[in-house]
Amino acid sequence: MSHVALVTGAGQGLGQRFAARLLAAGYKVVISDRSLEAAQAAARSLDAGAERVLAVALDVGEKTHFEAALAATLERFGALHVLVNNAAVTKTTPLLQISPQEFDAVVGLNLRSVFLGCQVLGAHMAQAGYGRIINMASLAGQNGGTATGAHYAASKGAIVTLTKIFAKEFAARGVTVNAIAPGPIDSPAVHAAVPAERMDGLLANIPVRRLGDADFLGDLIVQLARPEAYFTTGATWDVNGGLFMR
Repeated sequence: MSHVALVTGAGQGLGQRFAARLLAAGYKVVISDRSLEAAQAAARSLDAGAERVLAVALDVGEKTHFEAALAATLERFGALHVLVNNAAVTKTTPLLQISPQEFDAVVGLNLRSVFLGCQVLGAHMAQAGYGRIINMASLAGQNGGTATGAHYAASKGAIVTLTKIFAKEFAARGVTVNAIAPGPIDSPAVHAAVPAERMDGLLANIPVRRLGDADFLGDLIVQLARPEAYFTTGATWDVNGGLFMR
């Protein structure tokens, strides 16, 4: 596999795990993060060889940053085939305590990042005639949230809609756009949001009685990124342990 993938928010957490699974599948990977130091540290920890990894600073709220990341990717690897819109802000502020400023900050960043990523990098892929975009939504955007804030849930629900919009826009030009909606995953973000004393209660409410596996999410990303996935677009893939069934 000589394809190139860019993962946002890959300096830590799930984004770093996704980058690792893409590397294991043979991709060259651009690890982007708001902090260049975090992106560089993640690249070193993956130990995939300098010829297969590029670390870039990317503030996903800024269109110019996406444009700069694309330019750096093309300069280094000559192409970009896959985008994983992973970066997000997670807040658990109780509904009636969310300030207008916090609401705007969470919804603005989480939704704007996907919009800009699809707009800037998706347009490049469409012009090239090939691309795969995977947006990270959430169970919270489907059921109103289990352990997250209303602003986070609202932003993730909107990502499902944006995914459909961009899927329609790019479908005839070889670019697919899909979303993955995970439930609670065994990840630093979930453990930070759910105190240890509440974890048993959370698990009791999940039909399979376990947290999800981060590497499985990464492998699903790899599947959706394959050239053979051309017939899947505009879909939201549920990975939630049975918490939400269509």
